[in-house]
Amino acid sequence: MGSALAAVVFDFDGLLMDTESTMLASWEFEWQQWGRTLDRTTFFADHGGDVTDSHYAALARAVGPGFDRDLSHARRIAHRENLHAGLDLADGIVQWLEDARAVGLRLAVASSSPMAWVEGHLRRVGVRDAFDVIACGDEVDDHKPAPDVYLLALQRLGTADGCVAVEDTPHGVDAAHAAGLPCVAIPNPFVQPDRVARDSALLDVMSAALAQQD
Repeated sequence: MGSALAAVVFDFDGLLMDTESTMLASWEFEWQQWGRTLDRTTFFADHGGDVTDSHYAALARAVGPGFDRDLSHARRIAHRENLHAGLDLADGIVQWLEDARAVGLRLAVASSSPMAWVEGHLRRVGVRDAFDVIACGDEVDDHKPAPDVYLLALQRLGTADGCVAVEDTPHGVDAAHAAGLPCVAIPNPFVQPDRVARDSALLDVMSAALAQQD
């Protein structure tokens, strides 16, 4: 990776916390309330940012004139919040954060989601203070695969030297590369591993770097 490993910049949704599964579950639940079935194959976007309006538009088309968006939104959000009440960091993340801190690495988040969403979840599970820097989608012009949020995170870290990104989607990997960062790919359950296979091998590189700094 060029220079010694100094910082790790994580994506949030689907990586640090499996909010991708709870998002899908909330939408599947809401489609069921209208007697419809959500098509999973077209659900996940190939870019970051908020796609809520397009999801409601698809549901409205499926339901027809009787669709009530306000009712639907309130019910879906209530169901999602119930799911989030028991949602913790993804398996292995706590240990990874502890190991990184133990060897002096700085930690950051670069997410297309809004700051309130990311910080809210991190505070809820008690790990906000583990991160030196958080950069979010509501602070930049363009979402992943554009590099904007990574560039903002690097600006706040003060350097790109020795930084590596960790991502779970192809557009996240592309954003990290566009910002000039090597990237470890850990695909979420809804991403075919072969779509990020070129970066998955870097996981061994980063693990070795952590071991060398221990």
